[in-house]
Amino acid sequence: MLTVVLKLVTIVAERVLQERLLHELKELGARGYTLTEVSGEGSRGVRASEWEGHNVKIETIVSPEVADRIIEHIANHYFQHYAVIVYAQPVEVVRGNKYI
Repeated sequence: MLTVVLKLVTIVAERVLQERLLHELKELGARGYTLTEVSGEGSRGVRASEWEGHNVKIETIVSPEVADRIIEHIANHYFQHYAVIVYAQPVEVVRGNKYI
């Protein structure tokens, strides 16, 4: 089976950022995404208040160039003021042309 190596970019962020992040992903070149409500514990501990809702996990499969743009954008605009993590990993994708 023929596969293409692309990047899976995963963003875990506060729920309040969901709509803004989804809009920005598209502007940065992502063609689609998967959105999941998540919970967990990290360097800031467990969230003390649930009124904001659960955190969200946004996953998108993109070219390496788009992945770099997304990661740089998230780091520059969100790391200082929000609980956000972003990471990328290579993935082998069938029908890779759908994502680039």
